[in-house]
Amino acid sequence: MSTTPPSPLDSSLSDPDSRHPQHARALVLGGGGSAGNAWLIGVIAGLLEAGLDVTDADLIIGTSAGATAAAQITGAAPAELLADILSAVPQQRAGGAAPAGAAPGGARTSAGSVSDHLARFQRTIADAEDAADMRRTMGAMALEADAASDGSGQERWRSIVASRLPGRHWPLRDVFITAVDAQTGEPVVFDRHSGVDLVDAVAASTSGGGSAYGIGGRGYIDGGYRRSSENADLALGSGRVLVLSPLSGRSLYPPEWGMQLSVQVDELREGGSRVETVLPDVDSLAAFGGNLMDPRTRMPAARAGSEQGRALAERLSAFWRG
Repeated sequence: MSTTPPSPLDSSLSDPDSRHPQHARALVLGGGGSAGNAWLIGVIAGLLEAGLDVTDADLIIGTSAGATAAAQITGAAPAELLADILSAVPQQRAGGAAPAGAAPGGARTSAGSVSDHLARFQRTIADAEDAADMRRTMGAMALEADAASDGSGQERWRSIVASRLPGRHWPLRDVFITAVDAQTGEPVVFDRHSGVDLVDAVAASTSGGGSAYGIGGRGYIDGGYRRSSENADLALGSGRVLVLSPLSGRSLYPPEWGMQLSVQVDELREGGSRVETVLPDVDSLAAFGGNLMDPRTRMPAARAGSEQGRALAERLSAFWRG
């Protein structure tokens, strides 16, 4: 059974009338774990170094690792963020292997659990009637896991997310952070009108390792379960849409669900938007290695992203500024 793709005006705590104005330029930042986040920062910093500032977008849409990047680039200079990655002390390896494009690109995954979570995700997709059924099942499993835990993971994850962000306040521009309500499976989009702290919104969007993140008595799971790891359809109506996809637009969802990035790009173009997508090049994919969650990939991924951004700046300038 197929399902109608979710509306851009998803269930949210925000005022829907303020959520879908006409935007001249939208920047879409997809999920992709530790490597994907670093690559996003690298590409954006590389573009800026070559003379193209895409952080001036009227709308920024962030999903999972892209939600972290959205909060980062609206609170600090891309060059500073890149320098922080390149100068960081190498971290220890995260457990498990996560093939690129395999699952929503969250980062709340404990050591040794990535492969297990991927296997559960694949089984859930195979057994689901449609996307809504998949989201409900993933939400139910996350809530069940939380009920069996001591509850300490919530505050620990919030502290980790907060340490990654330059600030804790929403920017004045439109920034959409995606998530899914674990109780209902309904897609959710947080923004500055939602009454939700920016740290909590990002923590919810990156909660992709089998646990739900609680806000106001409700649990939320990774924004990549909403429709895709990019959720570019939220840019509907924008004049120009630039999509940065660490997972190269790949998806485990069945084609009949209409969840692929390519489908969303077609929808945007049919709606009158000009769209460009940036996918990791050969050098960036090599930098990612076999596990996007491995913190040790951050430095090479950021460096490769920066080089790719500089190489793309001239071509994308005409699109972005035209």
